[in-house]
Amino acid sequence: MADSKIEWTEKVWNVVTGCSPVSAGCERCYAKRMVYRIVAMEKGRLAKNPNTKLSGYPHDDPFRVTFHPDKLNEPLHWKKPRRVFVCSMGDLFHEDVPDRKIISVLNVAATCSPHIFMFLTKRPDRMGEVVALWQCGMYATLNRNNMYFGVSVENQRTADERIPILLQIPAAVRFVSVEPMLEAINIIDRPWWDWRYTYEYFRIAYPDAGPPINWVICGRPFKLEWARDLRDQCKAAGVPFFFKQTDKVTPIPDDLMIREWPR
Repeated sequence: MADSKIEWTEKVWNVVTGCSPVSAGCERCYAKRMVYRIVAMEKGRLAKNPNTKLSGYPHDDPFRVTFHPDKLNEPLHWKKPRRVFVCSMGDLFHEDVPDRKIISVLNVAATCSPHIFMFLTKRPDRMGEVVALWQCGMYATLNRNNMYFGVSVENQRTADERIPILLQIPAAVRFVSVEPMLEAINIIDRPWWDWRYTYEYFRIAYPDAGPPINWVICGRPFKLEWARDLRDQCKAAGVPFFFKQTDKVTPIPDDLMIREWPR
């Protein structure tokens, strides 16, 4: 498990790496750039030393979706509690990852309660299907309060498509990552913000559950006004807001230095 420079997590668990584009937010994928850079360096070192320790990325197609079985049980050996981003270099819920392998990852996370595991995807349909399948299995009685499920959105279209699906997935915390933020996005004044619109029986069972979205992360807005508007929406709805970064060149304004966590 690697230390992470991602502001909203402490560690990453890359049991699956690789992905394929699904929307405009994928055009400048940081993970793809990083993987190709790592493989290029490995090839250079291999030319000098055939005993070079390799990362496990396929050298013929570095960003091909790949399951890493040697990493599956890593969390079982971690002692100090950490916030863990699952698959920062890919999408666990990609269609090329078999259900049984995703379920094996969920099983490990559910048994490691000292840690918080954050699952983020651009494929909420698949996430919902596999999580439902998993919850019907032998691990249905496990405590899952340490598992956060979220969707990545970049514009209003992807927000309107992905967030309503996320709201139908039972989770201790549901979160939305708005990065890269390609336009102003409204997440509060939408039909699906009303909990009863998507998941009425859950609202009845948990009347004090609060807003349907428990956390919003924002990063790389093309215009800072968009981030400020999203911040104000979250404040009005009582949703914790976490501003991750700008373009890494523009300093973060003082009024956006907000790093709130799910309550």
